[in-house]
This record gives sequence, structure tokens and C-alpha cells, in this order.
Amino acid sequence: MRSLRLIAALSGLVMAVVTPGVAAAAPLTSTNRDGGVLTRVHTAGRVVVDGDSVKYSWPGVYFEGKFRGTGVGIVLNDAAADYDVQIDGTTAATLVTPGQTTHWVTGLRQGVHSVRVVKRSESPWATSEFGGLVAVPHGAILAGRVVRNRQIEFVGDSFTAGYGNMSTTRECTGDDVNRTTNADLSFGAIAARSLNADYQINAFSGRGMVRNYNGIEPQTNYRTYYDRALLNVEGDIWRNPGTWRPQLVVIGLGINDFSTAINPGEQWTLETLVTAYRTAYHGFLDKLRGQYGRDTILVVSATYMSNTAVFAETARQVVQERNSRGDDRVRFWYYPETDLDYGGCHWHPSLHDHQLIADQLSAYIDTLRLRW
Repeated sequence: MRSLRLIAALSGLVMAVVTPGVAAAAPLTSTNRDGGVLTRVHTAGRVVVDGDSVKYSWPGVYFEGKFRGTGVGIVLNDAAADYDVQIDGTTAATLVTPGQTTHWVTGLRQGVHSVRVVKRSESPWATSEFGGLVAVPHGAILAGRVVRNRQIEFVGDSFTAGYGNMSTTRECTGDDVNRTTNADLSFGAIAARSLNADYQINAFSGRGMVRNYNGIEPQTNYRTYYDRALLNVEGDIWRNPGTWRPQLVVIGLGINDFSTAINPGEQWTLETLVTAYRTAYHGFLDKLRGQYGRDTILVVSATYMSNTAVFAETARQVVQERNSRGDDRVRFWYYPETDLDYGGCHWHPSLHDHQLIADQLSAYIDTLRLRW
């Protein structure tokens, strides 16, 4: 069955030493940049300010800014993840594990341009670092940050991360997964941009609410990592600067809990797994409600799995229980497999699928009457 072929957890992600890209190495430097990085660029992602740079781990973290001139430099220190650099809305470069470098985009027409730098892939075993933008001679990095009133947080696993969504084949090596995962083209990112909303993609492939894919690493689950900015730093806690107040949180956790049979030696029976999942989900919703207040809509999402309906049934039951307790701002959203080809790595949604899911999600969000 298809769901038994999902390689979701450490999920095919290669946790190994990665050779840096060929771009010339350069130290992270504040040359041609005034003040801290976040005074000149906008991000909604979970970042940690460290001197003149910011550090982060989650996929899909993006940085946006403006500059005047014929080019711009992007300062990075990352030997594990891939990036897209977009100039005026068009991808100008894809950087594969760029290492410690200043990547230059030059030869532009003289004038004011927008730049967007986005982390495409997952790298939970590493810490990424962005050192800001650098002006070309006679150019300038401009002040004036992007302001968006709408904010959406996406919580989930490999489906939410865009695992292998750019692949043209379902058979992938670990390196193939890393190169073809593009969180910027995941259904959440697509839907959020269509709504002109800032967003976070707090997704970790292979992790479940209480049980990871195929029972791996039973000492951890998604909730082990949710509070962190730096996923590979045990005990790290992201400090919300007060600017992240999402009106909507979309949660997609349960595929990994239920998609594979319980192995001999695991602590679970199906009955105890369902009970633990429900209990943990309620606790997680309590956490989100405490963080973001009573007005934020919390959407519990589920999707089709060929070998079990327990996932969707249990997720729906959690929502019904919340509603019966008086919280009508917890909702249930189910997206079916209709017209999905699952052509990405290891039978994950393809780019085609992510667009279809994004369209369904956008239509669903329209029904929520959000206060934004």
C-alpha cells in the first residue's frame, strides 16, 4: 500500500557531512550593512539573532529586502541546506549547500529591486546562518521592511515540508530528497502567498504527534522539537519577539503515527496509540491556545491514507471534543486524494499535488471568516 512506502522520518533526509558549494568562501561580515540584519530585511521565521547574523533550522525560512543598484550580495553560512534567491519575483539562483559565502547577483538594471532568499530544504541536524545583504559599489541596501497583517503557522511533517515535491520520480536517494524538497513550493507556502500572508513552516519529516514513522526514535516525537528555533540544539527555545501572532495555525500531524504497522517491541497497541494521540493532541492544542490566545483559529488537518482511516477519524474526534468544551475556533479540514498523483519522492505529493492542496486550503480558509 502506498502509505507503507512513505519514507518519511529522518525520512530519507541525509544527515551526513555535505560538501559546500563552489561559491567563494567569505566570512560573515557587516560590510555595507548598517546595524543588525533584521533592520534591513524582513522575516517571519523562527530565527535567533547572533551578532550581525541570524541562525535558524526550520524549512521555508525566508528573508526579504530591497536594494538600489545593479546587484546584491547574499551572505550565508550553510553547508547543509539549499536556497532560492529571487530578484523582483523571479528566481535568479538556486544555491546547493552554499557553505560560507557571499553569493552575488549582478548585471541588473540600475534601480530599486526586491530580493527574497528562502531556505528550500530540511536540515534538522544542522544550524543555518544568514548574514544579511551587501550592496554593490554605488548601491545601497534600503530601509523599509515588509509589513503584512496576515500570519499563518503551518505545523506538520513531510507533507507540510514539501518533501521531494520537485522530483520527477518516486524512487529517490537521500541526496535526491534533499535536492528536490522545496518548502517554498509546499501547499502552505503557496496558499499563504496567495493570501498575502506571512508564514512559518514548522515541519519535520517523519515525526508524529506521539509516534514517528515506523516507530523510529521512540524517545522523541514532533512535540520534542516544536518549541525550538534551532532543531539540533537540545533544550533550545525560540523567543517570540512579539511580532509573531498568527490568526491561523494549520496542524498536520498523524500520518507518521498511523501510516505504518506497529512493530514487535514497540510500546503501542492500536488502542493505546489512539488514546495517546488524542491526549497529546489536546495538550498540543492547549499549548497553541495559550501561546496565541482565544481568537486564533486552530485547524486540525488530515488526509487520505490507504491502509487506515484511524488518523482522520481520531483527528476529527479531537476537534469534536474541543468544540463540545466550548472552543468553536478549533476546526477540522480534510483533503482527499482526488486528482493527486503522489509523484514526489517515496509517494509524497508532487508539485502538481501541492498546488491542488493549496487551492483547496485557500478555499477552506475563505470559509473561516478570519479576523484579519
